[in-house]
Amino acid sequence: MGMDQGAEEARRMASLQAARSALRAGVERSRALSHALARTGARVGEIQARLAATEAGVRPIRAPRDALEGAGPNIDRAVGPAAAVLKVFDAVHGLEPPLLAGAAAREDLPGYLALVARLEEALRFLADNCGLAVDWLSDIVDYLGKRSLADPRFVAGLAGALSKLKGVPAADLDAGLLTAALDLLEAEFCRLLAEHSAPLAMQEDPDKAKPAPASITPPRIPAAAVQKLALTLDRLAANGRLSYCVAAYADARGDTVSASLHALGLDYLQDQTQDAQALSPSVELWGRHLEFAVRHLLEAERKLCVAVFERRPEAAAACFADIAARAGILDFLKFGRAVADAKKDPIKLLRLLDVFDSLSKLRLDFNRLFGGKACLEIQSRTRELVKRVVDGSVEIFEELLVQVELQRKMPPPADGGVPGLVTFVPKYCNQLLGEQYRPVLTQVLTIHRSWRKEAFNDKMLVDAVHNIVKALEANFDTWAKAYEDKTLSSLFMMNTHSHFFKHLKSTKMGEILGDEWLREHEQYKDYYSALFLRESWGTLAPLLSREGLILFSKGQATARDLVKQRLKSFNASFDEMYQKQSAWIIPDKDLQQRVCHLVVQAIVPVYRSFMQNYGPLVEQDISASKYVKYSAEGLDKMLSTLFMPKLRTRRTASMQIRNSNGKIASAVTGLQRSASTLQ
Repeated sequence: MGMDQGAEEARRMASLQAARSALRAGVERSRALSHALARTGARVGEIQARLAATEAGVRPIRAPRDALEGAGPNIDRAVGPAAAVLKVFDAVHGLEPPLLAGAAAREDLPGYLALVARLEEALRFLADNCGLAVDWLSDIVDYLGKRSLADPRFVAGLAGALSKLKGVPAADLDAGLLTAALDLLEAEFCRLLAEHSAPLAMQEDPDKAKPAPASITPPRIPAAAVQKLALTLDRLAANGRLSYCVAAYADARGDTVSASLHALGLDYLQDQTQDAQALSPSVELWGRHLEFAVRHLLEAERKLCVAVFERRPEAAAACFADIAARAGILDFLKFGRAVADAKKDPIKLLRLLDVFDSLSKLRLDFNRLFGGKACLEIQSRTRELVKRVVDGSVEIFEELLVQVELQRKMPPPADGGVPGLVTFVPKYCNQLLGEQYRPVLTQVLTIHRSWRKEAFNDKMLVDAVHNIVKALEANFDTWAKAYEDKTLSSLFMMNTHSHFFKHLKSTKMGEILGDEWLREHEQYKDYYSALFLRESWGTLAPLLSREGLILFSKGQATARDLVKQRLKSFNASFDEMYQKQSAWIIPDKDLQQRVCHLVVQAIVPVYRSFMQNYGPLVEQDISASKYVKYSAEGLDKMLSTLFMPKLRTRRTASMQIRNSNGKIASAVTGLQRSASTLQ
């Protein structure tokens, strides 16, 4: 029985296992069926989609025959231009890598410019044809839609896409590729300018401790670089970037020229002093620097502008005008204006003539460089300066005669020396008639007279200067009469006539005045020299007369008294005269030595002889020192050093010019200032 139970148990377990296996197999079959259904659903959807497409493809077959026949040619006509446009679009995209390469423009500029030109051509084609192609495609889509030759949804999608294409600006067809390429060209343009725009290296002039511009030749930019600049500018200008090129070029070259000029030391251009003499050293520099700036630097810049802006002359003129302004040409004209505005005096006339001469020498250069419309301000400033220089020069020159005549009211030098005016005028007139200033002054006077419709010639200039000298000569007598001491008056006339003769002889002014006129002044010098000696030192020798001493030769006491009396009178007169004349001067060294020699000859031999003969009568006397004050050698030494010029600045009889406001402006403050000015 136990065995039966075991067998039963085994059968039950076998049944359970069979049931479990059957159940598991059923689950697997359910899963397989589910997967099969899922695959079938996807296939059903695909079949449905194919049915829709098949229906759309079959629909034209159901369309009218004439509509189908007309669709083909229309589609072909629209697709042709569209295909060409798409081909150009592909070409544009193909240009993108080489155009956006960072170093492409620098490494192969001609090749890069060719690529930019191809891009521009492609964009012009797209701008001209893209819209037309879109219009034709739109017409075909509309044709298909109206005749139901295509799926309405498909037609609507095409129409929407074409509508969006119509709204795209022509400038955006390359997605900014041309703009990026032009930016790279601008950078290359600036790089080329920077690479070839170094300021000049100025070398110091050892004689003047200033840079010497005359020997400096501005370096030329290599022709290859000029060509690159010109080609780059052409491409940029063709795309509306000319103004940028002009500004960049003017910045680079203007700063370069400015730096080169300022290396010369142009701080003096800002000097606004009203003293023409203080401006004198700067005027010479101004003329040399202006010539260098115009004929060398700016001339080279103009040629470079013309080469770079060859196809755009108006832009070249505007660019050069900007460079000239940046270089400081207006500062040069401003300095000339400062000279013209300085206080009036004769020295100012010379400086004005220097300014006019510099401008006159550069007249053709100014007309060539600054003659265009772009340089109107430079033209205006230059014309204004020339007019002020001419007017100011003529005004001072025409007043010289009047001012010389006005000096008659001025007191003569207290020491009998030569008035500063007498020293100044001959030198000044000789300068006006010299090779440097005579043609310039003649030109200035001729221009000024032409403005008034009057004629002028060189003879009129000579006559005018002659009248100035004659007016000065007429002042001599008036000044001489102003002295209370006639002896000092004679010394003054001797000095003045001697100076006139010596400083006009063998000069241009002396040639005009003539030898006879000069000899008259030499004769006046000799006359007043003799008169001076006779009326002064000539009166001392008679005081040592031997008259009466011979009669009393046997009476020592009486003779001694006479010798004492005559020595006392001589000493008193000598001391008075020596003390007074020690303050007088003879400026001319040769004349001073000659006059002193004559004085010594008039006094010392007589005194020596008198003392040799009668000195022993008083030398042994207890009071001898009261009468024998000088030795012959002592007198010789004292008299030989008379009339030596004193080392001091004299301002007597200075020439002055009256300004239009009535105030007096000193023209010559003395002999030393005049001499230092007129070199």
